[in-house]
Amino acid sequence: MNTTTSNPEIYELNLPIRLGQFLKLADVVENGAQARELILSQMVKVNGIVETRRAHELTHGDIITVGHGDKSLHLQVVNWEI
Repeated sequence: MNTTTSNPEIYELNLPIRLGQFLKLADVVENGAQARELILSQMVKVNGIVETRRAHELTHGDIITVGHGDKSLHLQVVNWEI
């Protein structure tokens, strides 16, 4: 998984998708409970802003950052139909 902001790992999906579902799909977490814990710990940002809602709907071009500093993971969501 990519750890640089300039080249996030890209996921082509049929949107919309919720943040918790995306974290499971991207193998960041194994289940919804882990997704909830990670999100509530304020370790997940969407487009640079901390997101604390597991049900937040992601849209085309969103960049999800998980973690902090050197240990962060950068993922981008794109709609495969576009």
